[in-house]
Amino acid sequence: MKTTRFFLTLFCSLLLLACGDYERAGNVPLKQDASATAAGVSWSVPERWQAQGARMMRIATYLIAAAEGDTEQGECAVFYFGSGQGGDVDMNIRRWGSQFEGAGEARKTTSEVAGLNVTRVEIAGTYLAPGGPMMESQGRKENFRLLGAIVEAPEGSVFFKLTGPANTVAAAEREFDAMIQSITK
Repeated sequence: MKTTRFFLTLFCSLLLLACGDYERAGNVPLKQDASATAAGVSWSVPERWQAQGARMMRIATYLIAAAEGDTEQGECAVFYFGSGQGGDVDMNIRRWGSQFEGAGEARKTTSEVAGLNVTRVEIAGTYLAPGGPMMESQGRKENFRLLGAIVEAPEGSVFFKLTGPANTVAAAEREFDAMIQSITK
């Protein structure tokens, strides 16, 4: 039994490595019974993330436990505003960047997942924590990070935005990437 499990794990690892996803998303446990759907796509949620359900303007919210040394948890919000709504990719990256002080240029990469264009963004600095109906700052939060992904789905863009203390976001980065890699049409 142990030998079979070893070879199965080795095979899956080699398969992921060959597909190029192992470095960013490999070996991350996703909940088998928890997925979400929007705009014609579905995704699986990392096991240790706590689903909070829909909120104002959000189709899903996930809480991520604080990493050692951090006093605040992370949060991944998922937005879908409708077909043709929510603005283009660059506008959203600029908006996310404006939510930080001292962030500099956002780090942006593009890829394809399930035949869909995905733009991944990283921003770090002092987070202005926008919230409420007018998205006003709820206070400055130093040493925060944002991981974002904009998925150009069949029925419109889906926006994934993970924010939190830098250590917490770093600890959740592989899980975030695994969730994005799990997207299917």
